[in-house]
Amino acid sequence: MSRLVVLGGAESGVGAAVLAKVKGFDVFLSDFGTIKEEYAAELRKWDIPFEQGHHTEELVLSADEVVKSPGIPSTAPIVRKLSEQGTHIISEIEFAGRYDSAKKICITGSNGKTTTTSLIYYLLRQAGLNVGLGGNIGKSYAYQVATEHYDYYVLEISSFQLDNVYNFRPDIAIITNITPDHLDRYDYKMENYINAKFRITRNLRPEDCFIFDSDDEITIGHLDKIILQAKMLPFTQKQEVPQGAFVKEDKIVVRYEESESELYIKELALGGKHNLYNSMAAALAAKAMDIRDEVIRESLSSFKAIEHRLEPVLSIKDVLYINDSKATNVDSAWYALECQTKPVVWIAGGTDKGNDYSVLEELVRTKVKAIVCLGVDNRKLHASFEGIVGADRMVDTLSAEQAVQAASRFAKAGDVVLLSPCCASFDLFKNYEDRGEKFKEAVRNL
Repeated sequence: MSRLVVLGGAESGVGAAVLAKVKGFDVFLSDFGTIKEEYAAELRKWDIPFEQGHHTEELVLSADEVVKSPGIPSTAPIVRKLSEQGTHIISEIEFAGRYDSAKKICITGSNGKTTTTSLIYYLLRQAGLNVGLGGNIGKSYAYQVATEHYDYYVLEISSFQLDNVYNFRPDIAIITNITPDHLDRYDYKMENYINAKFRITRNLRPEDCFIFDSDDEITIGHLDKIILQAKMLPFTQKQEVPQGAFVKEDKIVVRYEESESELYIKELALGGKHNLYNSMAAALAAKAMDIRDEVIRESLSSFKAIEHRLEPVLSIKDVLYINDSKATNVDSAWYALECQTKPVVWIAGGTDKGNDYSVLEELVRTKVKAIVCLGVDNRKLHASFEGIVGADRMVDTLSAEQAVQAASRFAKAGDVVLLSPCCASFDLFKNYEDRGEKFKEAVRNL
């Protein structure tokens, strides 16, 4: 019996452990931190031995293969020891893919991947297909492979999940865009991060599809460095393309093989330039899946926005409060600021991931009237923007409640208070969802 060790006891790791159990492995799970009770209960239910708070080296290093959760960096001491002794380390995505014959649409990118994933999942369900949603969103992919049966999967896959993928193959691979993010995990080298994203394309065959943003310079700059056999389907707002999706006057035009269809931009459920890209990527994927034009049109006009992504919370005294807690990098915050048409009181800050704020300077100059910093260390934000908005229009806060109250003092009728942090949440919150929930609660308590 093959011995499989899973590192990490959250959604991804527990899912992988359950699949290993179902497939007859001698499985053991080890987490250096604390395992939440809901996950510990799941492991006990499946009779899977586990440990938390430490790694027992003889139990971990004796593995034939290791599934590493995406949150654990390759620099962790136990991972280094495994690598040094030549143990094969894979991701949950790679492991689950071995046991899954469903058709897979897989989405990665620095921004827009959750929205694009959710749009495609909604489209496929509206078309009546038996489809699962997983990866970096919803339930663990491995857990679903172990306990459910789907004909199709729509998977959002982060660069961390792609780092240990080798043979996994999507039928449709999508890269929404690539901008600097998570560089702290990639030796602060952009090339390493780009290569991680492009791992999604490594096993594509001629009959598979690669959907990508041809307006994104980093993506295009990398395309000529790799050999791609798949059907290439670009989406663009800048020019017409023979195959793919593009904007023509007030419509999106989608061309796939011999077919061409059109969608009116004004009928799309999601507004903003960035969502136009997401809608084009989703329409192309649906077209490649042979979904009828009327289903695509109807779905893209009836889709509901995602929680924590430019989510309107409440309007109080004619000030609109928007929760964009999922904006954990500079580019996401750029999109959030870019699509605002009213004066903005911007709540930003958290754990900096090697951010370059210079790209936001022009937007801050033209749109932002005050900045509320929500983080433990806000020196970089002050250094970047104090000269633009003024020292008296920047304040530091240490809780969502303090931030919302400070923002409400700056805001006047007709303004927007935008939580779009630009940073990870781990200095003050459990995760971006926790940050978003606390922000919404603070707004409701105003």
